[in-house]
Amino acid sequence: MTLSPPGVRSRLLDAAPPDPLRSPPGATSAVPELRALIAAGGADLPLPAHGATAHRWAGLARWGRTDLSFARLAEGHADAVGILAEAGRAPDPAAGYGVWAARSGGTGAVLVGGPGAWRLCGRVRFCSGAHDLDRALVVALTAAGSRVADVRLRRPGVRPVEGTWETVGMARSDSADVEFADVPVADDDLLGGAGWYTARAGFWHGGAGVAAVWLGGAAGVVDDLRAGLADTEPDPHRLALLGELHAGVAAAEALLVTTAATIDDAPADPHRDAVLTVRAAVESVCRRVLDVAPRLAGVAALTRGGPLAGRLADLGVYVRQHHGERDLAALGAAVLDGAR
Repeated sequence: MTLSPPGVRSRLLDAAPPDPLRSPPGATSAVPELRALIAAGGADLPLPAHGATAHRWAGLARWGRTDLSFARLAEGHADAVGILAEAGRAPDPAAGYGVWAARSGGTGAVLVGGPGAWRLCGRVRFCSGAHDLDRALVVALTAAGSRVADVRLRRPGVRPVEGTWETVGMARSDSADVEFADVPVADDDLLGGAGWYTARAGFWHGGAGVAAVWLGGAAGVVDDLRAGLADTEPDPHRLALLGELHAGVAAAEALLVTTAATIDDAPADPHRDAVLTVRAAVESVCRRVLDVAPRLAGVAALTRGGPLAGRLADLGVYVRQHHGERDLAALGAAVLDGAR
């Protein structure tokens, strides 16, 4: 299935779906696949806003099209490498990184003390790779504002909280809560100044990169639907639904390509409104895929051991990184303000 018109040089989604990942039976984490990717150099994507953002997002989309649990970890690692580059730092080349910044439900990390005596405390939710990653960029509050700490995870005081990631969708992303109990943080392990994490342009550029992963997940569902129909005589109604989903994915892909070019043309600009727009467009396509795919596929495709049911469960969880009406309200306010 070609998802970009012939002649388009910058595409996010390849004409053919990628080969599926081979995970060990019963694997509870996709971190081993991430380690293999890092060791092979496959995690080395172009940095965002450096002239090849569409190529970067193509890599993210391909991971999402293959396996969303794996893609969540790989995207987090790639995001961390980009953040370190913005701060003028080089990553540990052998380490798998995450970015742990959630502050939902009254939780979140805090840094107490001061220069030369910082200590990281608190619980952070949705820490993908909680049990197996090597390092994480942890966003923590201080009295002066948020700071980013580069934290080595296999040390006393860092504890994944059992029972906090019990789900079918995105199960192998291992996005459990993590408790930090007075973990020492050196001054050299802090990136940027107070408020730097959300103030930098890369915060928004990275948010659009996540949408590329969502789109890859939607494209993976369409791949499965197309394969399921290939050896049948589908009725016109099912063909119409497949055509609708194909068109939606292709339109979102085109918008992502345009947004990537916009970012590369003005890399210092966060492009907040463009990012809100492309995230909303991709989220809308994903919701439509989640609604239509079960009707198009039928119950047999959802219950006889194929990949479709798992892909749908993963996509339904992952796309909720979009905050629904809250994000749409922010976009609507930007649209209204721009019209005045």
